[in-house]
Amino acid sequence: MGGLFSRQKKPVSRVTEQDKAVLKLKQTRDKLKQYQKKIMLNQDKERVLAKQCLNQGRKDKALRLLKKKKFQDSLLAKTDAQLDNLDKLVQDLEFAQVEIQVVEGLKGGNEALDALHQIMSLDDVEKIMGDTEDAIAYQNEIDDLLAGGVGVEQLMRTSYWLNSENFLVLRLKKSCLMFQCRIW
Repeated sequence: MGGLFSRQKKPVSRVTEQDKAVLKLKQTRDKLKQYQKKIMLNQDKERVLAKQCLNQGRKDKALRLLKKKKFQDSLLAKTDAQLDNLDKLVQDLEFAQVEIQVVEGLKGGNEALDALHQIMSLDDVEKIMGDTEDAIAYQNEIDDLLAGGVGVEQLMRTSYWLNSENFLVLRLKKSCLMFQCRIW
């Protein structure tokens, strides 16, 4: 009973107006080709008929059939020109659809880039680079200490510095940055 009063959702068609236009142009092209075939078949029949009329001595009818053939030749030339125009138009429409997709892709890329720029400002990047330089300098000091015989006095200064507030603040900043990167 619920189905009686419920609304059926109309499925969204993926066929665009451009697709419909291209289809209509291709159908018109096919009709023109059929028309050309019909004219060519008539010309062949009338050519045979014109030969028969000439053999029978009926020049006036043969002349009329040849004039009709000449007219049909002009029609064939016109339909050829129309077919060329239709093919060009179909290609232009299809290329325009590709261009639209490219523009939409560029638009989406720009929006994503703007969102990234809002998340990370230039000041944040400069701060991270400064913190990284400090951490590299600190690591170099440790490497120097370990590479060249470490004295008791140097170990005491390093131990004091490691236990000081500066080291803890630097580690806290580094942890916060890592946490933000994981969230992002």
